[in-house]
Amino acid sequence: MEHVIYSINGPVVTVKDITNFQMLEMVYVGHQKLMGEVIAISESKTTIQVYESTTGLKVGEPVHRTGEPISVLLGPGLMKNIFDGIERPLQMIREQSGMFIPTGSAVEPLDVNRKWEVTFDVKQGDHVEGGMIYGRIQETASIEHRLLVPIGLSGEVVDVKPNGAYQIKDTVVIVKDHEGVKHELNLTQKWPIKTPRPVGKRLPMSMPLISGQRVIDTLFPIAKGGTAAVPGGFGTGKTMMQHQFAKWCDADLIVYVGCGERGNEMTQVLEEFGDLIDPRTNKPLMERTILIANTSNMPVAAREASIYTGVTIAEYYRDMGYHVAVMADSTSRWAEALREISGRLEEMPAEEGFPAYLPSRISQFYERAGYMQTKANLPGSVSIIGAVSPQGADFSEPVTQNTKRFVRSFWALDKQLAYMRHYAAINWNLSYSEYVGDLSRWYDQNVDHRFLTNRQDIMGLLAEENKLLEIVKLIGSDVLPDDQKLIIEIGKVIRLGYLQQNAFHKEDTYVPLEKQLRMMDVILYLYRKAKQFIESGKSIALLLETGLFEHVIKMKYDVPNAELDRFNQYQKKIDQTIKQIH
Repeated sequence: MEHVIYSINGPVVTVKDITNFQMLEMVYVGHQKLMGEVIAISESKTTIQVYESTTGLKVGEPVHRTGEPISVLLGPGLMKNIFDGIERPLQMIREQSGMFIPTGSAVEPLDVNRKWEVTFDVKQGDHVEGGMIYGRIQETASIEHRLLVPIGLSGEVVDVKPNGAYQIKDTVVIVKDHEGVKHELNLTQKWPIKTPRPVGKRLPMSMPLISGQRVIDTLFPIAKGGTAAVPGGFGTGKTMMQHQFAKWCDADLIVYVGCGERGNEMTQVLEEFGDLIDPRTNKPLMERTILIANTSNMPVAAREASIYTGVTIAEYYRDMGYHVAVMADSTSRWAEALREISGRLEEMPAEEGFPAYLPSRISQFYERAGYMQTKANLPGSVSIIGAVSPQGADFSEPVTQNTKRFVRSFWALDKQLAYMRHYAAINWNLSYSEYVGDLSRWYDQNVDHRFLTNRQDIMGLLAEENKLLEIVKLIGSDVLPDDQKLIIEIGKVIRLGYLQQNAFHKEDTYVPLEKQLRMMDVILYLYRKAKQFIESGKSIALLLETGLFEHVIKMKYDVPNAELDRFNQYQKKIDQTIKQIH
């Protein structure tokens, strides 16, 4: 019996009186074969959400079953590519169909004609298990693509092709399982996007994902395999912060998911990523980047798919033993897509119209991050940094609040800081990181035990400054005693000289942890010496007239990253200046 469309409501299509569909099965809808997914089944109807525009679709058109869930094709050629939310290669579509994506365009995600040089790790007679590496391809100058035995398959290798050039669909290895069935392996495999890829075991998170951004690395670090949320209103710099993080963080690969963002913003991302030079290799950053572009004018249901597509690709490279950072920009647009589909399905709305299952969907996404031991016994990780765009910068709205429950780093962006040109505009009073305890041993062993002690002192001074600024707003600064005026001045040095960072300055765009430590040393040394000066009965006004505080603020520009010994001169200068006015 042929399945035909009974009703169409935007991206939601129903088929009547058919119950042999499977939940989350991929289907092709209409004569144009639009990709869709079964999201509800009852005795009377089957409900499908369509991931492409349903404009022009008519009742009575056929619906074709596939018998399998929505999956992505994984293999060499993902790197340097730009896909939409359902893994259609946008550059290839542009070459074939022009600037606009035609509906139902069935383009292969990966280039089937390109030949890849393969070196095999297995030989005839070897025993292989799912997730083991059986071959290697130099996919880009930065990334070696490791071919994995499909999950769930184990057995004996009965045939291996010689090392050489092969297309992705060529059979290169044949494995005979325990029941004697032969399985042909090519350079690709499929994986359902809503199913997390299995791992050997989950490891504790003990290494930071270093970004070179002082406010993150020092105050609110994220671990490799960790999760972070970047909430902020319009214009606070969420996208720019993710760019800076993607460029400088010490992940092996970047998967950037533009989910429901404005088209012009996404265009800027694509152009900028194409021009950026990877500071680690001096080659284009795209050589270790995969972009998934799903703009706000694309079909709303595909926003949901784009998030899962991105994290599935990240898990695939994690299974090869890489550390992958996923940038999701923005999860609020994804939540809005859930709300729209939920509304069309006439489900009972919860807070602010979002569906009641919003928290579980957010948690399922962030739970796919982690530091793992892969099936091939290699360490690998997926770190997720999700931007959140609360309407009117209201952090009490459901998406921000529910995201806060499931992430362990929270980098709250502040509109006022952004308008003051203070970047990164992370509000140190609202942000937090729960990874500091997990990472303390790493900081002690790889940087210095002073690092976290200094961090604690800096955080204490900023909290004290915040309290005093509230008093100053009410009664002015003149009535404060000198020791409290000193805290406000040192707070200013920390804010302008340490937390504020210039992405366009070659020494300040990326700051290694050793330099961050030495900068904190100088600021805290200035504070201790100035405090002793005031306790000896002298006025802070004498100290401010020397310009010492401004001199320390400028050290971030004046000391090159490779010449950290220069910080000793700052401590000498502080001692000399205080001695002169004593």
